[in-house]
Amino acid sequence: MDASKITRSRRALITVSLMMGSIMQVLDNTIANVALPHIQGSVSATQDQMAWVLTSYIVAAAIMTPLCGWLSGRFGRKIVYLCSIAGFTLASMLCGLARSLPEMVLARLLQGACGAALVPTAQAVMLDINPPEQHARAMSIWVTGVTIGPILGPALGGWITDNYNWRWVFYINVPFGILAFLGTLSFMPDSRIKRAPFDFFGFAMLSLAVGALQITLDRGQLKDWFSSPEICIEAALSAAALYLFVVHMITTRKTRFLDPTLFKDRNFIAGCMFMFTVGLVLFATLALLPPLLQDLLNYPVVTTGLVTAPRGIGTLLAMLVVARITKLIDARWVIGFGFVLTAFSAWQMTQFDLQMDVGTVMWSGIAQGCGTGLVYVPLAGAAFATLSATLRNEGAALFSLSRNLGSSIGISIVETLLTRNTQIAHASLAEHLMPFSSIVRAQLPGGVPDARALSALNAQVTEQAAMIAYDDNFKLMMWLALAAIPLVLLLRRAAPSQSAEAVAVE
Repeated sequence: MDASKITRSRRALITVSLMMGSIMQVLDNTIANVALPHIQGSVSATQDQMAWVLTSYIVAAAIMTPLCGWLSGRFGRKIVYLCSIAGFTLASMLCGLARSLPEMVLARLLQGACGAALVPTAQAVMLDINPPEQHARAMSIWVTGVTIGPILGPALGGWITDNYNWRWVFYINVPFGILAFLGTLSFMPDSRIKRAPFDFFGFAMLSLAVGALQITLDRGQLKDWFSSPEICIEAALSAAALYLFVVHMITTRKTRFLDPTLFKDRNFIAGCMFMFTVGLVLFATLALLPPLLQDLLNYPVVTTGLVTAPRGIGTLLAMLVVARITKLIDARWVIGFGFVLTAFSAWQMTQFDLQMDVGTVMWSGIAQGCGTGLVYVPLAGAAFATLSATLRNEGAALFSLSRNLGSSIGISIVETLLTRNTQIAHASLAEHLMPFSSIVRAQLPGGVPDARALSALNAQVTEQAAMIAYDDNFKLMMWLALAAIPLVLLLRRAAPSQSAEAVAVE
């Protein structure tokens, strides 16, 4: 694909089509969360069963993401993207039409499987249709869709559910899916097709490893982790399948599902490690904030979304300046500073309390958004800067998989720690509530304990314990962001960009 032969107007139309598809896919990772209680009533399911509405989507997307590279090479990116958009749009409509839990789960499986190719394919096409000197600008646009979608998801889902019906959370994808399909069909050029045989064993082992890991992470807290035989079996399957996949990839001389050359590119591997950390810190924080604001501070769903939305503003601000910064400063310094800013925002969150105002949440969100933007844009460019164009399909799929795995692991960790640290903090606080304490007696009518008064006192202790547990999780995110900074040394030193005008936002 010769980027110089694509006109500016056609490039813009391709970009719009790609972004609509990417935003739809990442938006559906979070938009359905706030609608789950309404869906649960409509399909007559228990809370345990409703977890499969989210798990089915995540597992299907995780299994299909590594396959995107081979499909794009074998059939061409345009065909793969068109099929993905069509399947995702159809699955969204089926989700809205679902009348029972099995119908919903099957529709979400189809939605996740079809949507898996949208983000990595969009990234690869964005790199192909833009000349090298405009890759930073192209990645800043791509990052906008990938990061803004999960941030806007809860707010948009809450507003739609409150004002219309939960089914419109899925129906809203249909018109945008049709537009994205028509735009892609009309303007996206065909890519070179590589008729490589398919490695069934490699794909099966990698799919089993990723799928079993996702189920382990999603159901671990619900089943009390390794005290459950189910979790032990799933974790063992994941580890065994990953071992077989690695051995097969290294030892076989025939076609391999992933080209081992990918793992010889230092910049790409370092980029995937960074992306894993970004997914872990960013999505874990996004998973913590909504329940904190709604359960402890009693914010409505829509207000919660509006309070967390400034994180997206911070990301946009960073992406407006990052291309100009990287022409003057080594990109490694920009990435390092982005992680410092992310750690600073996590430190701000460790100061959260039950009496804080919305400004505290918004300013910390803006800081984290700026940090994410400063990391994401130069990282997306640096990871593919030294990677051969022939490996771009597989590289984009692995890059997205790193982010998805990081987010899944991060969310599982913080949810587990939140539950356990709340119990620990509750026990510690309760030790100081003695019957003869003047503070305790002041909370009891007439100084005499009764069931209602003790219940109210216990509720206050539980709220304080939960707030302590949230702050502990934010502190963990801060240390993880700081620990990632030395990874910049793995990136090869690159000269500052010489094409400022090309990468600057026009």
